[in-house]
Amino acid sequence: MNKRTILIIEDNLEIREGTAEILELTSGYNILTAENGKIGVELAMKHVPDLILCDIMMPELDGYGVLYMLSKQESTMHIPFIFLTAKSERVDMRKAMEMGADDYLVKPFDDIELLNSIESRLRKRDSLHSAIEKTNTLNLSEEDQNVLLKDLVKEARVKVYKKKQLIYEDGDSPIYVYYLLSGKVRTFLYYLDGRELSTNIHTDAQFFGYESILLNEHYTESASALEDSEVALIPKENFFELMFNKPAIATKFIKLLSGNVKEKEEQMLGFAYDSVRKRVANTLVHVATKSLEKPDQDEVVIRISRDDLAALAGTANETISRMLADFKDEKLIIKEGNAIRIYSIEKLKNIKQ
Repeated sequence: MNKRTILIIEDNLEIREGTAEILELTSGYNILTAENGKIGVELAMKHVPDLILCDIMMPELDGYGVLYMLSKQESTMHIPFIFLTAKSERVDMRKAMEMGADDYLVKPFDDIELLNSIESRLRKRDSLHSAIEKTNTLNLSEEDQNVLLKDLVKEARVKVYKKKQLIYEDGDSPIYVYYLLSGKVRTFLYYLDGRELSTNIHTDAQFFGYESILLNEHYTESASALEDSEVALIPKENFFELMFNKPAIATKFIKLLSGNVKEKEEQMLGFAYDSVRKRVANTLVHVATKSLEKPDQDEVVIRISRDDLAALAGTANETISRMLADFKDEKLIIKEGNAIRIYSIEKLKNIKQ
């Protein structure tokens, strides 16, 4: 097996040589070193190493500049990149990860921490290459697609959003594709008068926020947590890398995007032509189908505020209260504390205008 090549870009001679010695003696890597960012970029372009360790604060060209330049070259854009730095502020870490760094080690780091980080990133790269070689790129089974997407999620940073906390806002530039691990998230638009119109509700095990990335545009809606939610933040570079290597994944998301467009068209048609009674019933059905534990389940308990129901149905809170009271009288639903029990999703679907 060929020895792996690691490029160390570090202006501090003692750290540069010490790190090189550790990697050569303990793991047998082939080591290249550069004393500044400019030389580091030249070596990376020439030798295309298996992994790059890079300081941030350096003369000639800093670490951010190195990462930016290498990310623009096809031959080096997929090389695992780990920052080594004395900067430990969260803003610095966030900037590094948003630019596409794979990891971030704060000096002083111990030998085990360094080796574990390197081995983890190399394993990830090996598994991706192995998947590409073993799987027919154009004809991935649904199971294979799910495995690759799960691996993508596992590598992502997880963030907990509190109830009503904003995840992204209309007009923001997309950085991540989001995957909901637990909880509920809604997407919404603002009326000119400041009121909100909910466009969708996402439940656990769903991707969201990918539309703007696929369309290469700013977000055209906002997203916030309906309840405390755990969300995996997948850097868009990782998302695009998987789609590039696996066209079947790209096809999957294009189909999801088409489905979202169709769903929103139907929602707009409903606002235009359905009665308020029908709109509220459809909204309850929409929320209920997101809460099903079994495909054929007809009775379900949902937890959603009247404000959020009103925003989804495109009507006022008072109207929601009146419609819920009517449905209760008709034995279609019952209030249970802050939840609503729907006795029959099918009956709500069949409510007439």
